[in-house]
Amino acid sequence: MHKNLKFQAVLLAGLLLEAGAAGAAQVRLKTIAQIKGVRENQLIGYGLVVGLNRTGDTERVLSTIQSVTNMLLQFGVKILPDQANYMQQNPYSLQNNSYMMQNITKNVAAVMVTAQLPPLLKSGDKIDVTASSIGDARSLQGGTLLMTPLQGPDGQVYAVAQGPLAVGGFTDNTGEFPLIQTSQTTVGRVPSGALVEREVPSTFVDNNTISVLLDHPDFGQASLVTQALNQQFGQPVAAAVDGDQIDVKIPYNYQENVVDFLAAVEDTQVMTDSPANRVVVNERTGTVVLGQDVRIDAVAIAHGNLRLVIKKTTQVTRDAVFGHDELTHTTTVSASDTGKQGNLVVMPEGATLMDLVTAINTVGATPRDLISILQAIKEAGALHAELSII
Repeated sequence: MHKNLKFQAVLLAGLLLEAGAAGAAQVRLKTIAQIKGVRENQLIGYGLVVGLNRTGDTERVLSTIQSVTNMLLQFGVKILPDQANYMQQNPYSLQNNSYMMQNITKNVAAVMVTAQLPPLLKSGDKIDVTASSIGDARSLQGGTLLMTPLQGPDGQVYAVAQGPLAVGGFTDNTGEFPLIQTSQTTVGRVPSGALVEREVPSTFVDNNTISVLLDHPDFGQASLVTQALNQQFGQPVAAAVDGDQIDVKIPYNYQENVVDFLAAVEDTQVMTDSPANRVVVNERTGTVVLGQDVRIDAVAIAHGNLRLVIKKTTQVTRDAVFGHDELTHTTTVSASDTGKQGNLVVMPEGATLMDLVTAINTVGATPRDLISILQAIKEAGALHAELSII
């Protein structure tokens, strides 16, 4: 775990851009904003995955049994009335039909199919879909998704999915071991597995005006975008409504060619406002993402058997050429593991979180130790950054 945390700290330090340290950078507008009305839509559907190697739903999942029965009826395969009545009246007493039920369900799994419908797609385009088991199937490995209509929030069918699943994990049921499994095997994807059947109308022009929506609403950034657009087109075409939306009038020379105008808007170079410091924590994986300039106030921390001391010292050095004295501020970091419980970690005001990471690395603490410390510092009001837990 010590190596993992050290690797993360080195990697994160390497990812810090000079532009971020300078406080601003110039980017294309399309990287920080989107056009109102041009958006993705979520789709969902219920389907069956067949062809499993006896890793599908068991006879306890009655919805799968009913789904298979309904599907077979569409192809003229009927279950005898006495079998159907027995299945309906005795769902948990299937001794006489156990062989039939096992063969129906072991190779089939009920799944929920989800997809993202990107904007501007036309009928016949293809999108990826994800199938997730909703029964007690052990694995979807090797299965094929049967034709599944995908609906939007309005209940209309916008795409139809079908095809073989790609499962990242692996499951093997052998005689020596009850179950050997790596990674997740009850979720799979069908790349380009759905055909778009219905187009979603995109209305992005209203009274010769389009609206630009910032990905991260901010009044300062909205002002910068407005200035850049007015400079780009040489006239006051843009006006900020609030910290999220900027309305842009389509100039007369672009009214017959809106596509070129949208392309010019998205390609506009914009200065980015200095982002607020943020620390992102993923408790499930133990990942911490932080900037090197995030600072904390003076605070004392007790965490397990860790003992960290981070302090600043001032040194006076003499210039050999000009002969004048200079003050040099240096930060020294020392850390130790005393083996005792409840040692205090003293952090002076102005210390950075990278100082804290460096100190924790030296004693071989885990990423989860750092996560716990960060949460405690935030609760104490000593962290000058937004703490985002995902």
